[in-house]
Amino acid sequence: MVNGLANLPQLVLGPLAGRADADWYRAPPGKWCAAQIVQHVALSIEYCGRTFDHRRAHAPMRRRRRTARQLVSYLAVLRVGWVPGRWRAPVRTTPAEHPSRGEVTRHFLEGVDRLVGLERDLLPARAADLFVKHPVLGDLTLPEWLRFQDWHCAHHARQIRARLAG
Repeated sequence: MVNGLANLPQLVLGPLAGRADADWYRAPPGKWCAAQIVQHVALSIEYCGRTFDHRRAHAPMRRRRRTARQLVSYLAVLRVGWVPGRWRAPVRTTPAEHPSRGEVTRHFLEGVDRLVGLERDLLPARAADLFVKHPVLGDLTLPEWLRFQDWHCAHHARQIRARLAG
C-alpha cells in the first residue's frame, strides 16, 4: 500500500484538525463539503469491513469473471491510480446533506480500526480466497480492497485539501 491503513486517519482527517466547523461544511456549488467526503469514505470502509467480517467464516471462494469494463477500471485504478471517466458514488456510500463532524470522524476511525483488525486476522491466510464485490471493479480480495481504500482515501484527501484552500 502507498499510505497504509495506519496513515489513513492522518491523511484524511489531518488537514481538518483544529479547523472551525465552517471549514468542514464549505464547498463549491454542487460539490461535497469535507464532512460529506469523510462520511463517504467512512461508508465505503464500513461496507468493505462489515462484508469481509461477515464472510470470514466462509469456505474458500472463487472470483467471478470480470467484465471488460471492470477489468479496464481495475487496471486503471489499482495499477495506475487513475479514474477512467467520472464515477458516481454508490447509493450506500452517498453522504447525508449535513453530517455531524463528530459522527463522521468517529465512523471513519472505527472503520479504519476494523480494517486493521481484518488485515491482522485474515492475512495472509485468506489473501486469495475471500472476495467482496466492488460496484465498478468487480470482486476484490481483502488486499485489493485495502489498496483500493488507500487510493480512495488519498483521492478524497486531495479534495478535502482543495476545499480548505479555497
